[in-house]
Amino acid sequence: MSSAPSPQHPKVLLTGFDAFGGAALNPSWLAVQPMDGQQLAGHAVVAAQVPTTFAGSVTELKKLIRQHKPALVICVGQAGGRSALSLERVAINVADASIPDNAGEQPVDVAVRHKGPSAYFSTLPIKAMLKSMHAAGIRAEVSQTAGTFVCNQVFYSLMDTLAKQRSHSKVRGGFIHVPYLPEQGTPNMALEEIVRGLRVAVETALVNATDVAHGAGSLS
Repeated sequence: MSSAPSPQHPKVLLTGFDAFGGAALNPSWLAVQPMDGQQLAGHAVVAAQVPTTFAGSVTELKKLIRQHKPALVICVGQAGGRSALSLERVAINVADASIPDNAGEQPVDVAVRHKGPSAYFSTLPIKAMLKSMHAAGIRAEVSQTAGTFVCNQVFYSLMDTLAKQRSHSKVRGGFIHVPYLPEQGTPNMALEEIVRGLRVAVETALVNATDVAHGAGSLS
């Protein structure tokens, strides 16, 4: 007599980008890859790569959400010039590229979604995540801007997708920027520390349904 199949673990979807702007690598993809297939707080982690293109990234992200039906989605991107893992608070409805994407597209002052909301806020418990990362000795910060390149495009599109589709109404999502790796320049962070920080962030998000009150604003 065969036993009944075990229930499938709910999933966490992590995405990272391919290299762009002439670089040989992208730390966001290198950082999420090691967590693919891991179990965190009773959830199965799926890591996937999205292209650094305005159109293609959104198409791929939506396909991944339909395919995996995750309970939590965290998109990860590279932010050269930052020295800490940046928990993004808000995505804005504008694409304004200072360089072309990997498809050669360079939108200027274009809406991510025509007539969409001006902005979306992360639904991750970013303050709880910040406290946990600091307690683990990880350099981390709350960021008030995800820029206006493909990272913001993906962040806005993620939150827009989750907000619009009723089947995803309980799915939480957000975006984390990671610094350069040491071989890319300064400031930077070792890949092992980035991976450890992301793991702490994911675990904290999974066990905190609501956020905590913790000052992490900016004066500029």
